[in-house]
Amino acid sequence: MSESTRDVRRLKVVVADDQAAVREPLAAVLGLSEGIEVVAAAADGTEVLAAVASGPVDVVLMDLRMPVMDGTEATRRLTEEHPEVAVVVLTTFADDDSILAALSAGARGYLTKNAGRQDIVRAIRAAAAGQSVLDREVQDRLLATVRTKPPAPVQPLPRDLTPREREVLTLIGRGLPNRAIAEKLFISEATVKTHINNLFAKANIKDRADAVRRAIASGLA
Repeated sequence: MSESTRDVRRLKVVVADDQAAVREPLAAVLGLSEGIEVVAAAADGTEVLAAVASGPVDVVLMDLRMPVMDGTEATRRLTEEHPEVAVVVLTTFADDDSILAALSAGARGYLTKNAGRQDIVRAIRAAAAGQSVLDREVQDRLLATVRTKPPAPVQPLPRDLTPREREVLTLIGRGLPNRAIAEKLFISEATVKTHINNLFAKANIKDRADAVRRAIASGLA
């Protein structure tokens, strides 16, 4: 494979964090990861929007607490104006309000800064492929939040879900990431992703947070 072919397939990423001591090393490390090209580093949400406007950009790795325009508002603006760009939140904050605000704004992934480089790279690739990745702590808090809220009416699951798709939804509802689901069901992670894509399309599920809600409301988790 030629160098030019590899370049075409590299994911173009913007790293956003108001602290240069975090932003610059993170951008440098991600730039060394196979299949990823860091095209810009931003110190606030306005710089993120400017970088995306000058594009192309596939994924924004977004801090939440930034001056001028915070990460939640920048995520909301990106979702409205550039829906093709995926946002993965990387933040020190894992409180309910921050998680729900970011996911509601359109973030496809949510990691805390305890995440390792491979976890971040995996989340970037998943987001670019339309998948969602949530840090385990974030999954646990989201599950707790959903379970303690009064149940809201939800669309019933379609009857044409396969038994395997129901199994996958059940495990998502229990907070398992794709790798753990694959190990639990003795299938590949790629097969899990295929089941998730089919499940989300059939059941009109927006993202992983929505999948958790649907699984709980349907009595699967």
